[in-house]
Amino acid sequence: MMGFLEQIRKTAKWEDPGPTPEVFHAGNQVHYLVPLTLRSGDSTPASTTTSTFCFTLVLEGGQWYFEHLENIFIRLDKIGEPPVSSFPDLPEDQKAWMRDERQGTKDIQLFTYLSEEKGKEFALNWFKDGPGYAMQAQTWVPFVPLDRAFILYLCWDLSNLSRSSASSPFRKEPVVLEKLSDQEARVRFTPRAFALYDQTAQFKQRISIDDYRRLFETVWLDRAQKAGWDLHISYEKGECVFHFVRQGSRVP
Repeated sequence: MMGFLEQIRKTAKWEDPGPTPEVFHAGNQVHYLVPLTLRSGDSTPASTTTSTFCFTLVLEGGQWYFEHLENIFIRLDKIGEPPVSSFPDLPEDQKAWMRDERQGTKDIQLFTYLSEEKGKEFALNWFKDGPGYAMQAQTWVPFVPLDRAFILYLCWDLSNLSRSSASSPFRKEPVVLEKLSDQEARVRFTPRAFALYDQTAQFKQRISIDDYRRLFETVWLDRAQKAGWDLHISYEKGECVFHFVRQGSRVP
């Protein structure tokens, strides 16, 4: 949260105050909806974006404290009196984030519970879904053998389908299939599951980054193994590289 605030402090155009903030009082909280124009690099118009943030203060013991900062909120205050059958929508990327945060929270809760009750290895094994994932690839990409179908399906899944959590990355991830042969494949992408971890405070409170990454890697190692591949995972400048080697092959 403090890192996010620092980023806003550095990139917001404070010399341009913009519209007057909207103010909402709810119990001992007060919420300020503040539109801010943020710089992403140079001073050209294309390098700036305008977003609205909700700053929340809370009154405790006669003293105001900063409580929360959020950039996703639903304007259900504007729906009018019932009966109502139409509700405000949100951009697809924000809805994807909300779905993924909800699912990620459930995954972390389950992982934590199983780790405490049965041990960490049991918890990791619980999330393995390699046989089912291989069956999906073979069923939905029937035009090529399983090992190749798995690589192609993985790229499609990351690009179009996957939810985000420690065990499965975000929707609509930029994915590059750099190499595909009978003995070797290489896939590069940015695992936004880690962006979710970085920007969701409750995740850090419930699971360490080491366990979160281990869960992510355990799932993909199992999926690859069940499709006939040995998988080597590396991280390069924020990107994740999946290097697949056909089981039994020797690739330099």
